Amino acid sequence: MPNENFNDLAVFAVVAQERSFTRAAAKLGISQSTLSLTIRALEERIGLRLLARTTRSVAPTNAGERLLQTIMPRFAEIEAELATLRELREKPAGTVRITAGEHAAIAALQPALKRFLPDYPDIQVEVIVDYGLTDIVAEGFDAGVRMGEQVAKDMIAVRIGPDMRMAVVASPAYFERHPRPETPQDLTAHKCINSRLPTYGGLFPWGLEKDGREVKVRGEGQLVFNSLSMRLNSAVDGLGVAYIPEDQALPHIDAGRLIRVLEDWCPYFPGYHLYYPSRRHSSPALTLLIEKLRCRGT
Repeated sequence: MPNENFNDLAVFAVVAQERSFTRAAAKLGISQSTLSLTIRALEERIGLRLLARTTRSVAPTNAGERLLQTIMPRFAEIEAELATLRELREKPAGTVRITAGEHAAIAALQPALKRFLPDYPDIQVEVIVDYGLTDIVAEGFDAGVRMGEQVAKDMIAVRIGPDMRMAVVASPAYFERHPRPETPQDLTAHKCINSRLPTYGGLFPWGLEKDGREVKVRGEGQLVFNSLSMRLNSAVDGLGVAYIPEDQALPHIDAGRLIRVLEDWCPYFPGYHLYYPSRRHSSPALTLLIEKLRCRGT
């Protein structure tokens, strides 16, 4: 496409409609001399006289009238589209696509969407639960949610959740049959309910830490899931020991359905961040959602 400057066409349209350099200059907020130079440059570029000038009037030539009839509908369309975009800014609409892990979707996104969506009925949010580190640009997502340390350096990251930690739990019935572990090494003698995530390939290790000592536990068991809810329900059912986010375990602990062990071995770590490409302008809908999700404190 030629690198044309269409400002002179807009100037020509105003002069042709006003039929006066004086009125057109006042409407455009420029001097008459600048206006004359702009029209002269346009005529030289096209190679045709567009305006017939006398000492008393200005009128389009046949070529000028033809050009005016061609460009005016286009300018009207552009103005209408700009007005629509301004309306979108004031009344955002459209679809926001987000990829997130199951716990991030439940703990971070769902509560925010409950508060956000009723105020913006023209916005749709699509959340795809994915346990891999998805390339959000290649896969066409607007944003992703991951732990703070998992966010790529070329992304803009917004903290949307406080620091969090895991909990090692099993049911009272399970601990009636098995002794409660007192150290991470004791877990190797238990039926561990494991998870296998695409990012890791093998079984997801349980990261435990105390007094600066870090331990990665890979216990054996009869069950392996890539679903948080299935790990949690299996622990409640007495099928083994599970390693799950604390916020999901606490209601069951408080209700007596689960017992927590090794609590002093479960440190806090950075919570969830929403991330999106730094080179992409955010849509009004995404910008609003980010503000609703943004963590105001830890």
